[in-house]
Amino acid sequence: QVKPQFEIRVNRICDMFKAIEYRSQVVAGINYFIKVQDSDDDYVHLRVFQSLPHENEGPHLVSFQTGKTRDDPLTYF
Repeated sequence: QVKPQFEIRVNRICDMFKAIEYRSQVVAGINYFIKVQDSDDDYVHLRVFQSLPHENEGPHLVSFQTGKTRDDPLTYF
């Protein structure tokens, strides 16, 4: 659901967008930290916020880090 948000922010279309790993952090909702493969050798880390269910809002791309590798640790950013 956040792929279109990411594509708008980086101003390109991703043919590949595959989640490889994720972590979560409970706040007033949930922060998800997701490692995504966006091409054969390129990875990005996404921070996605999912609000509480009663707020009826979808996931929101908060921030991202490009230039990552498959072996880079997925940490808070």
